[in-house]
Amino acid sequence: MKIPFLGDRSKKPGFPDAEGIAELLSECELLRSQASEEGVQLDDSAASLEELDQLVPRWRDDEEILPWLGNDAGLYLGTVIVHTVPGAAWEIWPNGQPVIRLASGREFDVVASGQEWASSGVPELSQLYAEVAEA
Repeated sequence: MKIPFLGDRSKKPGFPDAEGIAELLSECELLRSQASEEGVQLDDSAASLEELDQLVPRWRDDEEILPWLGNDAGLYLGTVIVHTVPGAAWEIWPNGQPVIRLASGREFDVVASGQEWASSGVPELSQLYAEVAEA
């Protein structure tokens, strides 16, 4: 049934275009703020991941910040991968989890990796990046 004033309701609601998703996921405000306070400039490069790995993990003492920072670290890792690895793109799983899909079809749950990094420092973000970039 089509009702003219409602417009075309047959289209499924969804996410904005891929560029819009990438822009939204790259914000990582908490991580960027924490890094900036430590003098680290997050410029979406692989080198910035190495700099993040060198930060003193003061956030581990704050149970409220830890999960948010881990989420941001994963999203930032994904942002670097999308900007520097040919064919890499964001994919949103049906449960809403953002992941990185490589041109090969392989997917990486970068948010889970960011959570691990924030809580324990292992594996390092730069190491994860190197593994993904090789794949």
